Amino acid sequence: MKFIVSSSYLLKQLQVLGSVINSSNTLPILDNFLFELDNNELTVSASDLETTMSATLAIDSTSKGSVAVPAKLLLEILKTFPEQPLTFTVEENSTIEISSNSGKYALAYAPGEEFPKAINLDEPSVTLVPADVLATAVSKTIFAAGNDDLRPVMSGVFFQFSPQGLTFVATDAHKLVKYARTDVTASHVADFIMPKKPLTILKNILSTSDAEVKIEYNDSNATFSFDNYVLMCRLIDGKYPNYEAVIPKENPNKLMIDRSQFLSSVRRVAIFSNKTTHQIRLKIAGAELNVSAEDIDYSNKAEERLTCDYQGDDMQIGYNSRFLTEMLTNLQSDMIMLEMSLPNRAGILTPIDGLEEGETVTMLVMPVMLNS
Repeated sequence: MKFIVSSSYLLKQLQVLGSVINSSNTLPILDNFLFELDNNELTVSASDLETTMSATLAIDSTSKGSVAVPAKLLLEILKTFPEQPLTFTVEENSTIEISSNSGKYALAYAPGEEFPKAINLDEPSVTLVPADVLATAVSKTIFAAGNDDLRPVMSGVFFQFSPQGLTFVATDAHKLVKYARTDVTASHVADFIMPKKPLTILKNILSTSDAEVKIEYNDSNATFSFDNYVLMCRLIDGKYPNYEAVIPKENPNKLMIDRSQFLSSVRRVAIFSNKTTHQIRLKIAGAELNVSAEDIDYSNKAEERLTCDYQGDDMQIGYNSRFLTEMLTNLQSDMIMLEMSLPNRAGILTPIDGLEEGETVTMLVMPVMLNS
C-alpha cells in the first residue's frame, strides 16, 4: 500500500478531522486516523464513537488497503513541512514510512479493521440546506444551548423541519434562541436534537463552503454530507421541551434602540455588577433608558443614560448582563427591539434590520429579581 499526497492539502483536511478526536479516549484505537485507500481515492476518518467524520482526498496511487495512523504524531510532523509531495508507504513490520524531500519518518500503525465501523442509516429522511444557511443557524443558536448533564435534551440544538420551513432552537432555561427560515423547506415534518460537538465542527467548516449540505437522519443518527466531507453523529435521545409555551405572546412594552450603543453600555455597566448575579437594571421612562448596576459588597456602582424609542408603561426590569451581552453580540443588526410585559416575565429581543428574506431570529431572556 503506497500513495503520494501534497503535504499542505493533507494537513488542511486532517486538522478538520482532528477536532473530532477526544484528548482522552477509552479505546486506544480512537487516537488514530483511519486511512482507507482505493486507488486514486483516500478516505480519512476520525471518530469518538458518538461522532465520526471522514474526508475523501484525491491522491496519486494504484493500491488498496486500510491502516490506522496515530493522529497526534501525524499532525505534528505535517505542520513542520513546507508544501511538497509526500510518499506514504506501508511496510511489512507494522510501520508506515513517510518520505519527504529532506528525509524519511516511520510511525507504527494499527490494522484498519480494528477501527470502529461507521453506522449505515437505513432508509433515512433527506433534507438539502445551503451551507451558509446551516452555518448561520448553528452560530445563531449554539451559544444558548445548556451544559447541564442532568438535562441532556437542553445541551443540544433542536432541529425542526417541515414543508413550511426550518426552525432551530436552543435553550438552557435562562435564555432561548429560535432561528427560523421559510425560504428553505423540507419535504415532510421531522425533528431531532443535535449535540453541540458535531455542530461546532460543522460551523467552523461550513462558513468557508458554498455547497449544499445533504442532511440524512433517522431516529438515532444524522449524517451531514457536503464538499468532500461526511459527518455522522448520534442524536440526543429525548423529547425537547415545548419552547413555544414559554415565549410570551402579549408584550405591550416595546423598546427600540441602537444595538452597538446598547451593547457597549451593558458591557461597561456590567463591570460594576455583582460578580455572582451579574445583575443589571434597566429603567425605562419616556425616551430614556437608564442602565445601572451595583455591587453592594464592594460599594461599586455604575449608571448610564441612553436615548431610545419606547412605547409602553414606565418600568424597571433586571437581567443577567452576561446573557444580554451574548445575545446582543450574536445579533448583526443596527437596531434591535426589546419587548416586555412585566418585570417578572421574559423579555424578547429581535433584530429590526439586517435579516434576509424569510429569516427570523427570536431571542428570549429571563429576568432576574431586582433587590430594590
